[in-house]
Formats: sequence, structure tokens, C-alpha cells
Amino acid sequence: MNTLIQYDIALFTRINGQWNTAFLDWLLPLLRNQYFWSPLYLFLASFMIMNFGKNGFYWVLAFLVTFAIGDIVSSHLIKPAVGRLRPCNDPLLADSVRRLIHCGSGKSFTSSHATNHFALGMFCFKTFVFAGAPWRWMFLFWAIIISYSQVYVGVHFPLDIIGGGILGAMIGWMTGTLFNQRVQLRALA
Repeated sequence: MNTLIQYDIALFTRINGQWNTAFLDWLLPLLRNQYFWSPLYLFLASFMIMNFGKNGFYWVLAFLVTFAIGDIVSSHLIKPAVGRLRPCNDPLLADSVRRLIHCGSGKSFTSSHATNHFALGMFCFKTFVFAGAPWRWMFLFWAIIISYSQVYVGVHFPLDIIGGGILGAMIGWMTGTLFNQRVQLRALA
């Protein structure tokens, strides 16, 4: 386990401290900001309701439930149980971390950003069966970019992201599968 943690810290140091550019220093803090994506969420909700009516409304509810499950499991169950410090709060690393945003006092494992966005990304991937494959894969790419930015800005270790991504993908797979079993998305005529 110690070897794994050492590799995790080494990869964090590379991503946060070495693999950076002025453009990414500007872009990635923006992409991980929850309000930046509000127009996308509003578009998805409007699109689903306008095109699928009542079933689109059920999709929006399932999307919100997916987010809630991911957030509760990550933030309220796993983080307190594991208790890992964020890299920007770790006394052994804090002085060497490039902080591009406020660190926060919360725990690190699992990343709630990764959990929530992989849950939502996988839910969309599973439920957007009407869309072509490239469009569906974009939701998972979206989750990867947001998750990577958490390491880049200095608030999570790579293992926090991997753990959150796996957890979120499982939650999104479950809620997406349940949604597809109960609701069929057919465009309104």
C-alpha cells in the first residue's frame, strides 16, 4: 500500500507541479467550477423535456437522483470513513502544491467531483441511446477532463480521482440501467 501511495504522490507532483501551462492554469480551474456547467445542465433538462415530454421529465429526475446518490456516497460515507487529507492540506506536501483554487477543508478520497461527474456522464451514456456513439462518449470525456482538473489545481490525488471515477461510473451505470428498464425515451411527434 505504501508503494501505491508513493506512486500516487509522484504522479500528483508531475500533474500539479510539472505538466502545466499558462493556458491550462486558466482553463482547468474554470472547467472544474460547478457554475461553469450550469448552461449544459439547463440545456439537457430543456432538451429532454421538450423532446420526450413526461419521459424527459422523468429523465431529469433520474439525472438529479444520480447526482444525489454519488454525492451522498462520496462526501458523506466514503470521505469520512477514509479520512485522507487533500494534497493542499497535507503537512508534508502543502508547501510544494501549486494551488490554483481555494483548497477547502474537506477530505480527499474519493473525489466528489469525479464521483458526481462520472455518475452523470455514465448515466447520460447509458440513457442517450437515441444519440450516436460519438455523442455518448463525449459525456465520459467530459467527466475525465473535470476529474483531471482536480489533480491539476492541487485539491486531489490521482487515486482520489480513480476511486471517484469508478464509484461514479458504477452509480451511473446502475441508475442508467434502471431508468432504461422503466422508461423508454421516444421523441414526441
